[in-house]
Amino acid sequence: MSKVIFITGISSGFGKHTASLLAEKGHKVYGTTRKEIEHDPRVNVLYLDVTDLPAVEICIKTVLEKEGRIDVLINNAGMHTGGAIEVAPYDDIRSQIDTNLMGAIHTIRAVLPAMRKQGEGTIINISSIGGLMGLPFQAFYSASKFAIEGLSEALRIELKQFKIRVVVVNPGDFHTHNTINRKNVYIRDNNNAYEEQFKKSLTIIEKDENGGWPPEILARKISRIVESKNPCNRYVVASFEQKLAVVLKYILPGSWFAKILEDHYGIKS
Repeated sequence: MSKVIFITGISSGFGKHTASLLAEKGHKVYGTTRKEIEHDPRVNVLYLDVTDLPAVEICIKTVLEKEGRIDVLINNAGMHTGGAIEVAPYDDIRSQIDTNLMGAIHTIRAVLPAMRKQGEGTIINISSIGGLMGLPFQAFYSASKFAIEGLSEALRIELKQFKIRVVVVNPGDFHTHNTINRKNVYIRDNNNAYEEQFKKSLTIIEKDENGGWPPEILARKISRIVESKNPCNRYVVASFEQKLAVVLKYILPGSWFAKILEDHYGIKS
């Protein structure tokens, strides 16, 4: 059965491939982007910055006026910052939280009245492995994704009475434009005590990402979630090692798991 799908952030990576695959499968797909892009002609492109609440509300209203419903909301738009907490510029921190968290909140609040009226719907929030464990030198990215976790958990319970499902997807490392587009903070003055360690850890981070899976794998998983009658609350889409890390996070003492992360990112005390 064809569904009306609203997905944010389709300029590249997960969003681009997911929008195309869903359109290929016969769904009516509306995808948002902040800039002009070459796009799949089967996807209806809407130009939107998810941090702009009035613009989000207008965008959702436009789709509802045309289609009469929105069956699936996929919150995919996001950005990624890297660097030490102490030296990260506040503008970058606000941008990180505004895009990854407030952007999702804006779209959710805009679409919920229609979904409640329909008596059904699915909200898919793209989180991250970094939403399940605090990643060094990616703290504000992790913070935004941790917030998505809590938001989704509460929202799922609130919306159960309206038969609206809330699904969280936690990708591991994928080879997307994320590496190129990350805002990295190396140094803001002459006394950045973190620069040497950050550069060392960033090399490992980028190696993991560049060696990650292609985004088409996540697109196929999201497509199956969209078409599932009873999707799970969470899907961790990652390598065996990364899935194991998620399990270990919850069964090991905190100091032991911290040591695993320190070793992986080359951090020596």
